[in-house]
Amino acid sequence: MKRQTRLLIGLAVAFVALVLIGVAVQTIRSLLWDLSYFLPPWLLTPVLLLGLVLVATVAVQVGWPMWKRLKSRPAQRQRQTSAAPRNRRDAATTSLGHVDRLIERIQDDISRRSLQSERDRVAEELKRGDLVVVVFGTGSSGKTSLIRALLNEMVGEVGAPMGVTKTSRAYRLRLKGLERGLQLVDTPGILEAGDEGLSREETARRRAVRADLLIVVVDGDLRASEYAVVTSLAGLGKRLLLVLNKRDLRGVDEEKRLLQVLRSRCQGELNPADVVACSASPQSIPQPGRRPLQPLPDVNDLLQRLAVVLHAEGEELIADNILLQCRSLDSRGRDLLNDQRSREAKRCIDRYSWMGAGIVAANPLPGVDLLSTAAVNAQMILEMAKIYGVEMSRDRAKDLALSLGQTLGKLGIVKGAMSLLGTSLSLSLPTLVLGQVLQGVVTAWLTRIAGSSFMRYFEQDQDWGDGGMQTVVQQVFELNQRELSLQRFLANAMRQVVEPLQTSAAGRLPPRPGPQQEGEASAPGRQER
Repeated sequence: MKRQTRLLIGLAVAFVALVLIGVAVQTIRSLLWDLSYFLPPWLLTPVLLLGLVLVATVAVQVGWPMWKRLKSRPAQRQRQTSAAPRNRRDAATTSLGHVDRLIERIQDDISRRSLQSERDRVAEELKRGDLVVVVFGTGSSGKTSLIRALLNEMVGEVGAPMGVTKTSRAYRLRLKGLERGLQLVDTPGILEAGDEGLSREETARRRAVRADLLIVVVDGDLRASEYAVVTSLAGLGKRLLLVLNKRDLRGVDEEKRLLQVLRSRCQGELNPADVVACSASPQSIPQPGRRPLQPLPDVNDLLQRLAVVLHAEGEELIADNILLQCRSLDSRGRDLLNDQRSREAKRCIDRYSWMGAGIVAANPLPGVDLLSTAAVNAQMILEMAKIYGVEMSRDRAKDLALSLGQTLGKLGIVKGAMSLLGTSLSLSLPTLVLGQVLQGVVTAWLTRIAGSSFMRYFEQDQDWGDGGMQTVVQQVFELNQRELSLQRFLANAMRQVVEPLQTSAAGRLPPRPGPQQEGEASAPGRQER
């Protein structure tokens, strides 16, 4: 900006300021003149000062919060803009930050260490340079032979029996024109029998989930179990190539038919071009009078498709894979945190249930309708909100408690609980004790129903769902009145409420007279004589 322009702007601002000051002074003078008709001269100045103080106070109380909000909006927009990930790697880094915050909130040491170890592994994945290609398939489909043909050297053990490859092994390969190297990972076969087979399959699946690209090897049409594996891996967002091995054992027409069948089966899951045929280890051809002829492996179609996919999508495959692992890790962390919250919430509900039951049993309420209010404690709702990381005011907790108490009454759950629990307790308690115990036990049961309902409310991000509060409360009530759940609750009620009351009542009664001794029984007679 030029100096002359700045000078003109300064003069204009000064002129406007002078005009505003002049208007303010003129307004004050006019106000003083008008007030002089009603007030004595000695009171004009104090009244004017008091008015200015009130105006200033109102301006500060109203204007300052508005100014803070206006000032914070650009900063918030800037933070949101800067936090938006520019690519998948940034998104993965952001997701790892979320995982770090989840780890801090997990209390169980074993779960926290396990999640931290997995988080560190994924963080290392962000720094790696090679593309990871996992070769996956059933036992003896030719996985190790295919890797050997791609590397053009002898690797691993190959043979007819299933289960020859027992552990995962990685080999490095370079393709022309591709900046990154390839890690070819040989995995144990899937769908093998026995405990060892299941263990090896679990290892293979773990490696497959972490792969940038999967090569699934088959030696014929897809079995139902193989198709289920392919669809589950494709459903995870994994890029797959389906390789029909052992083409040397089929004619040209048979190979075309099988390729067509495989492409048809995997329609919607795989690109038709991603289904190719090869011969990783052709059988030798007998030659009478000479040594058998060993044909060279035929993996050209696979190499060409592999090169096309990796050149076009290599960087995207790495980023997608790392982001998928980060999201899976984030989901696992959230599951652990939800389990922890669920356990803490159940302990909180249990504590308030028996606390309320003891109070009500010791001091029975005057009316049944008050049970619904006593059963839902606003303090319990506040503690549950804290467990689930929700900020909630005491007034909001009281409103929720009142609403749920009214819902219990409208649905007839209070009277239903009195009838159901009264019938069950009458079978094991005398009538004298039953009247005092019943309200306390009903209070505990209603508190349990209310607490379980609020667990769903907080687990669903403070949403009761499409059916509203009534539907949730009704469902929780039906679950709690099932025979097994009811029997477990009544057993706890006998231990938490009934037995303490019986012990207390026994302490207040006078001691029972014991059997009189023979001398004591005859003493009055002697006195009579």
